[in-house]
Amino acid sequence: MISVVSTVENLPRDAESPSDNMFTRFKNMFSRDLLVTLALGQVLSLLICAIGLTNKYLVDDFHANTPVFQSFLNYILLFLVYTTTLAVRQGEGNLLAILKQRWWKYMILGFIDIEANYLILKAYQYTTLSSVQLLDCFVIPVVLLLSWFFLLVRYKAVHILGTLLCLLGIGCMVGADVLLGRQQGLGEQKLFGDLLVLGGATLFGISNICEEFIVKNMSRVEFLGMMGLFGSFFCGIQLAIMEHKELLKVRWDWQLGLLYVGFSVFMFSLYSLMPLVMKRTSATSVNLSLLTADLYSLFCGLFLFHYKFSCLYLLSFFIIILGLVVYSSASPYMVQDPRVYKQFRNTFNQSARDPPQHSHRVMEPSVTYTSLDLESGEESSLRVI
Repeated sequence: MISVVSTVENLPRDAESPSDNMFTRFKNMFSRDLLVTLALGQVLSLLICAIGLTNKYLVDDFHANTPVFQSFLNYILLFLVYTTTLAVRQGEGNLLAILKQRWWKYMILGFIDIEANYLILKAYQYTTLSSVQLLDCFVIPVVLLLSWFFLLVRYKAVHILGTLLCLLGIGCMVGADVLLGRQQGLGEQKLFGDLLVLGGATLFGISNICEEFIVKNMSRVEFLGMMGLFGSFFCGIQLAIMEHKELLKVRWDWQLGLLYVGFSVFMFSLYSLMPLVMKRTSATSVNLSLLTADLYSLFCGLFLFHYKFSCLYLLSFFIIILGLVVYSSASPYMVQDPRVYKQFRNTFNQSARDPPQHSHRVMEPSVTYTSLDLESGEESSLRVI
């Protein structure tokens, strides 16, 4: 028999007056937590902008077409910092204990992560900048669908509206590129380049969903440590197979070395900060925030590369920020609280050690719909018993 019980700890929503409801929505839209979330998202966008600028200098000025080697340097830094941290830990958080339980899962995730980076960087050789900017947004519907089916996140109409506004902002930016004639990089195999972008965006969506689940249910250091271990392993193999000849062609000097160091530091900072932001928000919110990275690159290009300016760029920026505010004004709901996973894991480990207890009653699992807004005091739950 299934019974549905709905509980709300604070005042019932039916008892709230329209003015109180509007005041609450306005307060949520401009809360301190929202401002901090927006600021952290823009820090990630600035890091991506810095990564793009250093990569442009490497390719255009030094003709260093080494995307795998650049990723390899980042994974080595992750290995030195986070994998060694796991190695000296004690208990279940130790490197050997994690590898014994979940090594094959992190091996697949590490391979997906490095191939996502490689496909996006490789696509610039075949398609236009506008196509990459537009098709890279495919990661957002991928993250939305994967969150719905695997993380059991349930969105509201306000989240769909915020997402559409962000995509509209990207559309304005691409429209400005077309009007200004910024179509550099068009190759004979444009369709192949577009497919590379779609493939990379899909892999990034899978990687981000796995990252969100790991940092919210296990630990940030575990995720980064495993990425450093398996990422450096697979990236080293791919580097030896695909880019060893390109490295021999590179003319090394202190300026080139400085660019490689800068790229690695920016990429390492991005990987280190993203789990913190994702734990505070979600993979969907992070990817919406990263839409402004292309705009920051364009603004920098106005001074460094003498790009033409268009008012559509400013309009695009404000529309994306508005979309982020609208999306963050309400919290999505989850069918199951992520903390239930920890309880399940602890219960499973305990049941493996303790002898089974005989019982005449079969316990059925319960499903709880819980608000993702852990900061607020209001919590709604829908329990199926």
